[in-house]
Amino acid sequence: MTTVDPAAGQAVYEADRAHVFHSWSAQGAVTPLPVAGAEGAYFWDYEGKRYLDFASQLVFTNIGHQHPKVVAAIKEQADKLCTIQPAFANDARSEAARLIAERAPGGLNRVFFTNGGAEAVEHAVRMARLHTGRTKVLTTYRSYHGATANAIVMTGEPRRWASDANVSGFVHFWGPYLYRSPFHATDEAQECQRALEHLENTIVFEGAATVAAVVLEPVVGTAGILVPPPGYLAGVRALCDKYGIVFVADEVMAGFGRTGAWFAVDNWDVTPDLITFAKGVNSGYVPLGGVIIAESVYETFRERPYPGGLTYSGHPLACAAAVATLTAMRDEKIVEHAKWLGDAVIGPGLRAIADRHPSVGEVRGLGVFWAVELVRSKETREPLVPYNAAGADAKPMNDFAAACRARGLWPFVNMNRTHVVPPCTTGEEEAKEGLAILDEALTVADAFCG
Repeated sequence: MTTVDPAAGQAVYEADRAHVFHSWSAQGAVTPLPVAGAEGAYFWDYEGKRYLDFASQLVFTNIGHQHPKVVAAIKEQADKLCTIQPAFANDARSEAARLIAERAPGGLNRVFFTNGGAEAVEHAVRMARLHTGRTKVLTTYRSYHGATANAIVMTGEPRRWASDANVSGFVHFWGPYLYRSPFHATDEAQECQRALEHLENTIVFEGAATVAAVVLEPVVGTAGILVPPPGYLAGVRALCDKYGIVFVADEVMAGFGRTGAWFAVDNWDVTPDLITFAKGVNSGYVPLGGVIIAESVYETFRERPYPGGLTYSGHPLACAAAVATLTAMRDEKIVEHAKWLGDAVIGPGLRAIADRHPSVGEVRGLGVFWAVELVRSKETREPLVPYNAAGADAKPMNDFAAACRARGLWPFVNMNRTHVVPPCTTGEEEAKEGLAILDEALTVADAFCG
């Protein structure tokens, strides 16, 4: 139920601007929207305006806003036991770990809990280095792995630039991206072959005996929703096996239904050594992340202490939310719905939109995980805005995003792309509503085409 109370909204805004330091922002330029409430696929402000959440906030409300079973589970756990330190056994933590392992691909049966995705990546790297006795970690240029010390340097996109000098041992390579192929490939098979050759060359020239891990988002998230060509992830798995390297799948964004499968790697029947997760495991209702661990890595620490831990690892409130989320996703067939929605509604809808708009260069994705790449020319594929555009250079994308919001759609916009990433629970009519608004707003982007 929407709340109309402009005075309360203004008070929230003024307190925010007086005291809150915002991430990734010039503090004097931010104008955050005060949010009064949310339900399902929508949230609303204090003016009573509703927004269809085509961003799932930061791509984490996989089960939608305010799912009653998850809210009830958090309340029940709070009445029973709000918190307990991680050295004790706790029923919510144990059950969350069991359910996560049950859904993981074969052989990954142990869970180390963190408070979010960046910490999960940090610990996966630590585990890989200790397990192999090696130091280097390979990640792609088009990637995002978090904002902590190692995770931000592992990241390939521009947010890492300010932190590059802080840590060492990380090497970037090019992953597959046929639309803008760094390998001059002309089809998926060629892109796959050349990308794998490039990765193997990188391993060899860095010194295979120095490489602890290859860390990949199975479907790249914030940096473009790049779906790998058939055979690529299996090829990475084979290279890691060949050179004794730990294969880490960063499923923080892609996991728990986002791609229409429990984990993105399931789409290609590939089993990594470690999987990092967060976001969708409990839709962000209470912060939670973790690492799912193969038995081979687990055995390294059977007798040898693992040198890492967190005060709130496996927090009972967060784990209770995870248990309720995973149970609801199973019982309500939310993962299956996400796959159907992508196959039957979002994918066909975006492809039809692409045919109507000169600004749409490519659409790609699966499940409820899609990107619309905007260009000035379909022929030249020149991006609608320059790479890492800011200020006046970013105007075309800023105008497009404003047009979406004015029509009641909250978009996820990054560089020259808008990502279509609604909750996995989004209904058919809600998805069509969002696509219709997107269709209208793209006329603003079309105006910048030559």
